Amino acid sequence: MPHLTREGVKLCYEEAGSGPSMIFVHGWTCDRWHFAPQAAHFSQRFRCISVDLRGHGESDKPEQAYAIEAFADDVAWMCGELGVSNAVLAGHSMGGAIALATAARRPDLCSALVMLDPAILFPAELQPLITQLIAGFRSPDGANVVRQFAAGQFFTATSDPGLKERLLDAMCRTPMHVAASAFEGIAAFDDEAALRSVRAPVLYVEADPQIDRVGRLRELCPGVAIGKTVASGHFHQLEVPDQVNAMIDRFVATSVRT
Repeated sequence: MPHLTREGVKLCYEEAGSGPSMIFVHGWTCDRWHFAPQAAHFSQRFRCISVDLRGHGESDKPEQAYAIEAFADDVAWMCGELGVSNAVLAGHSMGGAIALATAARRPDLCSALVMLDPAILFPAELQPLITQLIAGFRSPDGANVVRQFAAGQFFTATSDPGLKERLLDAMCRTPMHVAASAFEGIAAFDDEAALRSVRAPVLYVEADPQIDRVGRLRELCPGVAIGKTVASGHFHQLEVPDQVNAMIDRFVATSVRT
């Protein structure tokens, strides 16, 4: 597996195709496989790089804080090492927040930003639940807390049972020190400031079950393009990849100079 080493930490990635660059950033307790349908589709026209974030997949998992900004610094550093600039940055869930942070901090790296049901703009009333979940992730039963939380929040009645179980099993294999700290990082991230500063075209695609954030998103990022997948839960890039790929295709064709 190709990898880069940053300050002693191995960061794995997968690359396919050639042309303008497209970077895929997976979500909380996930890995690069969660963008496999998109990498297969877009590698026909793009140089697609799918990362395993620090703490996830085949990358190293040190005991440390896992802040959104630190993840974004890793992504930006990897782009530099791989000769990437002016890329389409695509992120799912926590990866959407990381892609947003990267675009805000390093505009030279971002020709367009794609956020798939991103972990941003949570209502203030969810804070007690977030605090409770973090404590649960740190408990001896942390993996079961992850499973119960994800099973209850990320899927719908139409979700494929086999895919659901594979996703839940993989999420529970992420070390709990990573799961808890990364969740804290999501809660602490200043997403509003990042959205105000992004200058690249932005696509936001929501899924079910959804958090009502479109109004606030339009206020902070007036030019945002908004889409919604049908008959899919949070992992819509895996459940209904044709819908997601078509929206990204159209967005890139109409908004991005490649």
